[in-house]
Formats: sequence, structure tokens, C-alpha cells
Amino acid sequence: MEKKIFDLEKFDIKLNTNIIGRNFFYADEVPSTNTELLNKTKFYKQHGSVLLAEKQFAGKGRKNREWYSAAEMNLTFSVLITDSKYFRKNINIINYTTSLAVALSIENLYQLRTELKWPNDVLIGRKKIAGILIESVSRGSKITRCVIGIGLNVNQTSFHGKYMLEPTSLKKELGHNVEREKTLADLLNNFEEQLESTTSASNKILDEWKSKCNMIGDRISVVTDNEIKHGIFSDINEKGFLVLRTDNKIEILTQGDVSIL
Repeated sequence: MEKKIFDLEKFDIKLNTNIIGRNFFYADEVPSTNTELLNKTKFYKQHGSVLLAEKQFAGKGRKNREWYSAAEMNLTFSVLITDSKYFRKNINIINYTTSLAVALSIENLYQLRTELKWPNDVLIGRKKIAGILIESVSRGSKITRCVIGIGLNVNQTSFHGKYMLEPTSLKKELGHNVEREKTLADLLNNFEEQLESTTSASNKILDEWKSKCNMIGDRISVVTDNEIKHGIFSDINEKGFLVLRTDNKIEILTQGDVSIL
């Protein structure tokens, strides 16, 4: 598998944002890009800062699952959000904003049809190509900062270990190497545009997200911390929670791993 060092100049030329990614950090290796950006140092205070790392030796997904990514082949990065206007409504909406931005970039750049899986996965042909993890810091009841971690499989074609969903990558789907710089720039361009909608058009974001979630209406199982639930994936409510319809009631689920029965 061909590896290629990230070209910062090429990335900067293609970045059209006003804020997101303008304070950009590149690292060969960190424990976790989310953990790094959550540390309130003099480097990581500016809203919209982005940290891209070629390797994370403690990369993580939901429920502290490890995230494996080959160095210099994929995009593993985090975005820092500190502007309080994005925390006035349900912060969960940012999760949907992010997955939409990833899906739109894949479709616009590479004409690949994407699918979104609740709560935070981007799929192609029911295979996972990207995952998202949002973490936050609060003071009292108020969120003061959050980081959005994104892992996108770009040029990696061999995946080791056990996975809940079979992984894929842009290169596996397209049959050729993909320019990471263009991909990241376009993703951040889309993300900034989508992020602005979270303050004024959160219902539109949820509607767009649901239009890309083919599992709505299917019979599913949901593994939570304590049990396995079965029912119909009825909807996503206004807070971004899963609405599960069982034989005798409606349940609202805030988290879990979803599988089609």
C-alpha cells in the first residue's frame, strides 16, 4: 500500500472556509486527536482548530473502542468547537451535521452513494467508511468546548482486527489512490456550511440525515449497555434520539449499536 505525506500547501489552497481549519495542526503521532484538542493549552483554544494526525496510538471510537488506522493513508482528525452559540440547542445535532458533511463530500467528489447509520457511522454498500466521535467539556451544566473526531478510510485497503461492520475505503470503492488533501479540504468546507445550519435549521439537518438512513422502517436490534432491544426503527426525534417501536410501546433510545434483523 502506497503511503504519502500530507501536503499542507495543497490542502490550504483547496480550503475555502472562513474559520474551520484556519488554525491547523499536523502531527505524525498523538495518543488521540480528540484527547489532544480537549486539553486547553495555548495551542488549542481557538474555535475551529483542526488537528490531523497520521497515527493515533490510543485512537478511539464510541464506548472507548479502539480505532485502527494505517499511517499516512487515511484521515484521522478532530475539530474544536468553542463558540457557545452551537451549544444553545441540543449538541447532538452536531453529530448529524458532521456525518452529513462527510457523506456530501464523498458523494460530490467521488460520485459514491453513501448511507448513514445511527448514531455516527457513514457507510457505502453497508460497509463502514467513516466514524464520528463527539466529546465535550462542561462547567456546571454548560458545555464550554467540544471536539468532533472523524476517522475516514481513504487509501487503506487491508484491515485487521475485529469489526462490528466490515470496513471499506475510498480506494477500495474506486480502485485507485485518492488525494487526501482535496478530500479533507472539501469535507471541512462542507462542515462549516452545515455547522451554521445547526443554529437556525436543525430540523432540516435531521430531515436530510434521515433521507440517507435506509434503516428507518426496518426491524432492528439495538444493543445498549444493559440489554438487547428489538423493534421497528420508527424515526429520529427532534433531539436526534432513536424512536423504537416495539409490540406494545414506543421507546426513545439515546445510544446503542444498531443491526438489521
